[in-house]
Amino acid sequence: MNTGVFCFNSVLNVYASYHRKMIDPNVLANLPETPDVIAPDGSEIRLLQSTQEGSSMVHALLHPETTTHAVHHITVEEAWVCVGGQGELWRKNSDGESVLKLNSGVSSEIPLGTTFQFRATGDTPLELVITTTPQWPGDHEAVRVEGKWKPSV
Repeated sequence: MNTGVFCFNSVLNVYASYHRKMIDPNVLANLPETPDVIAPDGSEIRLLQSTQEGSSMVHALLHPETTTHAVHHITVEEAWVCVGGQGELWRKNSDGESVLKLNSGVSSEIPLGTTFQFRATGDTPLELVITTTPQWPGDHEAVRVEGKWKPSV
């Protein structure tokens, strides 16, 4: 038996399986024009199919020159990737507080117990892809609190 051919074929099979998942038409979809829901913080939410078991994924949109309500989560953590627009993310926890500039490609985390608020500062919508772990349990998860900026949504 030629182990080199076996190994190569195994790699090809794994690659083909992964590639099929990436182009699965059941996974690919355009974002709907209208949001699926308005988040407790006031941002527009469009549901996405999560690629990580035990998590949920959404596209969040905040219109230009608007600011969300500040919230903190009870049981979930989030990973954010900015995919469009410009903005700022304020986070505060027992270690202190910070403001992060958001623009395309910037990623951030919202650890459990962190109060946060964000705003769109550019002339185009601020767009984020957010993965929540564990899966989002419902609107009761986000508790509105006092934030850094006055909300406008």
